[in-house]
Amino acid sequence: MEAIRSTKSCEEVNILQKIFKLKENNTTVKQEVIAGITTFMTMAYILVVNPQILGAAGMDKGAVFVATALSGALATFIMAFMANYPFALAPGMGLNAFFTFGVVKGMGYSWEFALTAVFIEGLIFILLTFLNVREKIVNAIPMVIKDSVTVGIGLFIAFIGLVNVGMIKVGGAIIELGNMKSPLIVLTIFGLILTSVLVAKNVKGALLIGMLSTSLLGMIVRIVPMPQGIISLPPSLSPTLMAFTKVPQAQIFSMDMVLVVFTFLFVDMFDTIGCLVGLASKVGALDEKGSLPKAKEALFADAIGTTAGAMMGTSTVTTFIESASGISEGGRTGLTSFTTGMLFLASTLFAPVFTAIPSQATAPVLILVGVMMMSSITKINFNDFTEAVPAFLTIIMMPLAYSIAEGLVFGIVSYVGIKLLSGKGKTIQLTMYVLCVFFILKFALL
Repeated sequence: MEAIRSTKSCEEVNILQKIFKLKENNTTVKQEVIAGITTFMTMAYILVVNPQILGAAGMDKGAVFVATALSGALATFIMAFMANYPFALAPGMGLNAFFTFGVVKGMGYSWEFALTAVFIEGLIFILLTFLNVREKIVNAIPMVIKDSVTVGIGLFIAFIGLVNVGMIKVGGAIIELGNMKSPLIVLTIFGLILTSVLVAKNVKGALLIGMLSTSLLGMIVRIVPMPQGIISLPPSLSPTLMAFTKVPQAQIFSMDMVLVVFTFLFVDMFDTIGCLVGLASKVGALDEKGSLPKAKEALFADAIGTTAGAMMGTSTVTTFIESASGISEGGRTGLTSFTTGMLFLASTLFAPVFTAIPSQATAPVLILVGVMMMSSITKINFNDFTEAVPAFLTIIMMPLAYSIAEGLVFGIVSYVGIKLLSGKGKTIQLTMYVLCVFFILKFALL
């Protein structure tokens, strides 16, 4: 019997090796699974936050929770099997806020109207991806901007971690320190120090161990809540399933719908491109020309995920920068994202456990990932101001504008403008000129 089990185990490993090309990527099943778990743990907050934000628009929170998990799983599986990249996807932060506070509460439309806009956006993305338009945009971005995006995302992800736990917050001077005596902030600092030491000692699974240890300590001293049970049946999708079919045709073919769809398209396209470029650079997936192999397959993941997510009842699905935490744990292939996708599915049954991980435990990981992603700054030539200024603007605008997309916009516009006026216009690809004009018109007209 033992020999039979051993044989089956070897066969399973061989299947995974064949599908995800583990040896070619110098990784193992164990390493990929740990990376996938780590990625999930750092982005599991979306399972709690997304229903809260969309719930403010009047949507059923239970249905949104299930839609969030299922759309994230579907998109992440597509990324795993089509692109074989260790990137995970789920409904994106920022996009869900625009859904609720921009479209529903700001413009006064129903949440069904907003879901319709997301559905249309997803269909357009599928078309643009099929025609290679998005892939050309990714590959046209110069290497200095790609390196800058990696650094900018590092700062941004660390900033998110600090904001999530209230260590920095909105104040009279734009932002200010939170109450450093707060037990929750002390717990965060403990987690940061513990996880940093584990990383420094090259402990395998350091980020995951740090998160679990910090969570456990918080629960023991009773400053973060214990899980309310272990297993629960998933709520029904029926309150939000195919809800856009209720929207009147007059609203679907209105100028407001065009504006809303365009905004979703813009933010998602450049958030996803920015994330893909930054994460691909970190994992070493970019080729010698700075292009991303299988960019088309990777972009299909968020396009299909967004379309399916809108059908189930959630906002735009996008690549998550928290995938960098799994990459930092050694994730190199689609087995990492497959693991994350499986945990998204499992979360529908074990919601009380998965959502019990507090932000005080994930913030240290986000901060440390930010440290790790800063290494790309050494690749930027700061002696050449035609590259230094666009690089700096790309990096600094991401955390300050709280948007990957805006950082990319400032970087591209300044890159084209400075290179052109410095007599180096021939080094710029046509796609970059088109993007620059598009961004300028956006600022001028919207």
